[in-house]
Amino acid sequence: MGTVKLGSFLKTMGWSRCFCWILDLQQVMVSGPNLNETSIVSGGYGGSGDGLIPTGSGRHPSHSTTPAGPGDEVARGIAGEKFDIVKKWGINTYKCTKQLLSERFGRGSRTVDLELELQIELLRETKRKYESVLQLGRALTAHLYSLLQTQHALGDAFADLSQKSPELQEEFGYNAETQKLLCKNGETLLGAVNFFVSSINTLVTKTMEDTLMTVKQYEAARLEYDAYRTDLEELSLGPRDAGTRGRLESAQATFQAHRDKYEKLRGDVAIKLKFLEENKIKVMHKQLLLFHNAVSAYFAGNQKQLEQTLQQFNIKLRPPGAEKPSWLEEQ
Repeated sequence: MGTVKLGSFLKTMGWSRCFCWILDLQQVMVSGPNLNETSIVSGGYGGSGDGLIPTGSGRHPSHSTTPAGPGDEVARGIAGEKFDIVKKWGINTYKCTKQLLSERFGRGSRTVDLELELQIELLRETKRKYESVLQLGRALTAHLYSLLQTQHALGDAFADLSQKSPELQEEFGYNAETQKLLCKNGETLLGAVNFFVSSINTLVTKTMEDTLMTVKQYEAARLEYDAYRTDLEELSLGPRDAGTRGRLESAQATFQAHRDKYEKLRGDVAIKLKFLEENKIKVMHKQLLLFHNAVSAYFAGNQKQLEQTLQQFNIKLRPPGAEKPSWLEEQ
């Protein structure tokens, strides 16, 4: 059996049927069903022909058809517009699907901006790495919160035993104070880590995601541009006659519109990538400095430096007596 080209196969099998269905849909939407030719079956599916009651005939005289009013004309106009939208969508989907399959099987050409493609791939890779950092930061927040709860409970236990064990009152007492100090420093560190995680979350889920949404629109526009470019090239290579000349002019206009859309989105992506890189450097410079100073001060036991770090980055802790919401619950 000979090999059938994809385009001719879709045109003869899939697209012809789809187009016939659209034509039928237009007929129904514009003219509507002819109720005068409809019959009602009274005897069920297995009934005889005698059970058919014609709706267009009877004892009463037939009435003349009412002329279409302004409302009917408006409805037909809306139906026609909807049909045009469906038709354009169907043609565009067919062309883009054909182009996509041609590219996948290596039979079609593809427009490539190497510099922009590298930047987009780098953005996707950066987003994956930042998502990993975000996940680890959330895990660190959960562990710190759990540690604080344990230290707080341990401090209360030491304080209670200090009052009930006179012979070990001093030893239990300074251990209780140590745990209390660790809790206070831990809450300060937890506040800094939460601020760090929240900032990265905003960068990943909002700033980067917004740029990637524009990238998706650009990639879709690129596919449409190549699809209509290929269509125009095929028409240009065909015979030139009166009918072909009109189709060629129409294809040229459609191609130019998709080309303008593609060029615009390519420029938008380039601008967003540039601003994203500048914003990422600015945000991460601040957040990495915060994370480093807070962690270093915490493990050095420098409470004053911890508090100065939070003041430097305008981070406010929850009130001392507040039990809820915790830092973990807020995150």
